[in-house]
Amino acid sequence: MLLSEQEILRRQKREELIKMGIEPYPAEEFEVNVTAADIIKNYENNKIDYKQVTIAGRLMGFRIMGSAAFAELQDSTDRIQLYFRRDDLCPGEDKTLYNTVFKKLLDIGDIIGVSGFVFTTQTGEISVHVQEFKILNKSLRPLPVVKRDEEGNIYDGFTDPELRYRQRYVDLIVNPEVRQIFQKRARIITTMRSYFDSKGWLEVETPVLQTIHGGAAARPFETHHNALDTDLFLRIATELHLKRLIVGGFDGVYEFGKLFRNEGMDRTHNPEFTTVELYVAYKDYLWMMKMTEEVLENVALAVNGTTKAKFGEVELDFAGPYPRLSITDAIHQYTGLNVYELDEAAIREQCRAWGMEVNESMGKGKLIDEIFGEKVEEFIIQPTFITDHPVEMSPLTKKHREKPGMVERFELFVNGKEIANAYSELNDPIEQRERFEDQLKLKERGDDEAMEMDEDFLRALEYGMPPTSGIGIGIDRLTMMLTNNASIQEVLFFPHMRPEKKQELAKEADYVAANVPAVWIPALQKMNILTIEQLKAANPNKIFNDLGGMRKKLKIDEKMPLLDDVKTWVE
Repeated sequence: MLLSEQEILRRQKREELIKMGIEPYPAEEFEVNVTAADIIKNYENNKIDYKQVTIAGRLMGFRIMGSAAFAELQDSTDRIQLYFRRDDLCPGEDKTLYNTVFKKLLDIGDIIGVSGFVFTTQTGEISVHVQEFKILNKSLRPLPVVKRDEEGNIYDGFTDPELRYRQRYVDLIVNPEVRQIFQKRARIITTMRSYFDSKGWLEVETPVLQTIHGGAAARPFETHHNALDTDLFLRIATELHLKRLIVGGFDGVYEFGKLFRNEGMDRTHNPEFTTVELYVAYKDYLWMMKMTEEVLENVALAVNGTTKAKFGEVELDFAGPYPRLSITDAIHQYTGLNVYELDEAAIREQCRAWGMEVNESMGKGKLIDEIFGEKVEEFIIQPTFITDHPVEMSPLTKKHREKPGMVERFELFVNGKEIANAYSELNDPIEQRERFEDQLKLKERGDDEAMEMDEDFLRALEYGMPPTSGIGIGIDRLTMMLTNNASIQEVLFFPHMRPEKKQELAKEADYVAANVPAVWIPALQKMNILTIEQLKAANPNKIFNDLGGMRKKLKIDEKMPLLDDVKTWVE
């Protein structure tokens, strides 16, 4: 492994600490009694409680001024300034702790614990006057340098999305505002859980590995259990097992869980995502609409202190009641097409006239769904219930009590995206079997998202399931809407990505082929330009400037290249 100069230096410092008898990774507990946010918020109003504090975190900056120094420490809550004074740390004649350990062997990114008292500097900044410090972790990789001005504006930040998502741990360190997204995400879940618990509904867990994938129209991930010699699927929904629990006698059950769908990825889809599914006995989809309005209003207030949320240029309002629009009326409103009165062939012909990609495997319901997605959903901005879907697209849903060919279902759309899906649940086992058989016919026509026959679920329904309403809410998309993030990757700690390419370290011949004279290759390597990709992406002006210092450091007895020559290296 070829290390950068900084990485080599930090490893040397680690070894030096060990030689001095200082453990760079101590095992014992370091007891903390305060946080940075606590100090900043409360010190001025209650100074007496901050005469002796112990705090730990990551060093994010230094300003050493001879026998005194300032540093910036970041813990999980905020950043605070530290003040070090040599004679306080080393009251005796031995000044090694300050002169060597602090000044020479600590780096930005190291984790330390300090004890001392809080005071206010002459410039008015609340700080901790350090009387003792302890190294808790020696960082071996340098952090990206993120510069901020007095207004908090960021320059030269760690902003490349691919790097941020692959190295979320670094993203969270150098971009602390990212933490707020995930704190809000957690608040969404805890608020929902508190609301559901207050109603007496039971939180449960159901299998992730299933012998039959069901509960949604989606392609599953497949795996194999060796001991049972059985093919299994990662669940695409929690629905069918939760409804089995309603059969078993619970009046309300819910589950926050991961679902897995082996489909495409984009700014609103990840193959692994989080939903909450809730099923309540003796209710219907009309009741569920009112409940959804209430719970989402509570969530918005808990997360942002208001029912309103800024999303790009739009202000969303989660205060109920939400508009209700049938899917057929929505299509008619935005396209002029009355799909309710047309047959499958006529709808398919119109789709082709619009240039939509459709095929013979798509039934009428699927075509209607495609039209809505292509022509309508982008216009649904404020929270809106799209109701009464085609029976073909909703095999687990009761038929509509008034509209033939339709079911009692709604999807909640916000800013052009579906964030919830709910039904009056089908509980007639004979009709449910017929619906599954219709799905098998669609599968024979080539629809690889059609559901399988689930005999055990049908057996459960034959014992009797009370009238029930169920809903699934997408936690990831809801978080996007409430935190003003247009990409699902921003609200997942570790989104799925293509495998990281292993960069081949450039050989001397590779540099020479890129017009780099052999004499300057060691200098480029010391500057951590280790691949031709890095070379081509580098700024030629920065390379030119850095070469001057590296020439002296490596004692290269060669005249500096011209800037125009360096530019040819990166072309």
